[in-house]
Amino acid sequence: MIPRIAIVGRPNVGKSTLLNRLARRMVSIVDDRPGVTRDRISVEVEILDRMIEFIDTGGIGITDEILLDADIHHQIDVAIASADLILMLVDGKDGLHSLDEQVANRLRPLGKKCHLVVNKCEANRELDSISEFWGLGLGDPWPISAEHGDGVAELIERFVLDIPESAEEASQPALKISIVGRRNSGKSTFINALIGEERVIVSEIAGTTRDAVDVRFEKDGKPFVVIDTAGMLRRGKLKDSVEFYAQARTLAAIGRCDVVIFLIDAVHGVSQLDMRIAREVMNRHRPCVIAVNKWDLAKDRTTMEEYEKYLGLKLPGINFAPVLFMTAKDGRNVTRCISLVQSLAKQANVRVGTGILNRAIDEIRKGPRPRVKHGKEPKIFYATQVGVMPPTIAMFVNKPEFFTPQLKRAVENRLRELLKVPEVPVRIFYREKGKRDE
Repeated sequence: MIPRIAIVGRPNVGKSTLLNRLARRMVSIVDDRPGVTRDRISVEVEILDRMIEFIDTGGIGITDEILLDADIHHQIDVAIASADLILMLVDGKDGLHSLDEQVANRLRPLGKKCHLVVNKCEANRELDSISEFWGLGLGDPWPISAEHGDGVAELIERFVLDIPESAEEASQPALKISIVGRRNSGKSTFINALIGEERVIVSEIAGTTRDAVDVRFEKDGKPFVVIDTAGMLRRGKLKDSVEFYAQARTLAAIGRCDVVIFLIDAVHGVSQLDMRIAREVMNRHRPCVIAVNKWDLAKDRTTMEEYEKYLGLKLPGINFAPVLFMTAKDGRNVTRCISLVQSLAKQANVRVGTGILNRAIDEIRKGPRPRVKHGKEPKIFYATQVGVMPPTIAMFVNKPEFFTPQLKRAVENRLRELLKVPEVPVRIFYREKGKRDE
């Protein structure tokens, strides 16, 4: 749909650093250890008034991930095959490496447009210091520093001329869906079943996914971006900086998506970690589908009705979220999950008139009155809607501090019912009447 540029090279030459520089934000995890990137990490960036998809790939060559080596190289092959232009990175500090020659030998027969980029050239190296890379047979070496940005703007101007014009403009923004859950709950399997290809690596090895991987696809002509995330871990279980940043990417993915699909392992049930994930989703006011995966392994021990009651007890904060039972490995109910996501997105985009909203406030006033201590009676005067995704309400009251957490939950539940958005959160800001909002 839009031009694709793949960034390839041996391990630890700065591919992820260059992607983050081009995207102007932290997309891929950057670490001194080679082999951190495993999946294809893609991001859409506006470059010189054009939308371009950049793809970061795993390092080609020696890797410590022996069990995942074939999967990583398959993802690299797909990225290269689908790219309109390839940027091959080499390390200007280390000089020409035998693995660089292997990468170049892999690229030359393809006949694709390719730029040779010499990274880590912070000290304005002379031309003769990078002349050894001419031997790779991929044209002029282009010196840059991805970490500091030196030469990157000039590189952009150079490669933009070599990519085709996009024939299609996006007619509507893509609905963003984050897939979250603890490790080995089936997130990557679910995404591959959803889009019908091996887009992300699936393995029994816990922690295979590290980055938050954005995958664009279409269903019934509508664009979606589904975000595969690293499995959540307890804070005390984080071993190193890579796992720390993987968790940070997961939490950021919850915040930047429109709808969350929260995967629960039907066999292992709800853990303390699942409860923490539910709190993160609730705190960010994201619409959520609770997808109970691996149901084929658990259905002989319990019924759907019993399991839903169990989820209501374990995850009371998001008990309004719809529950779907599925088996991602077999593709069972995967498509239905996307239909639920669309329904939640529609509810979350509901905007009601001030008259309808204040009639709902009147209904809440007529309801059961909360207990009053020391004359601190909470009063609601009026409300107005100030946003969507989720429905966001500014509620003007006598004293915000009079509204206890229990009362706030009761008001939100009643508003959800009255505004006919029963399956999404309603975000409420309590403001003191007569005080100017900061």
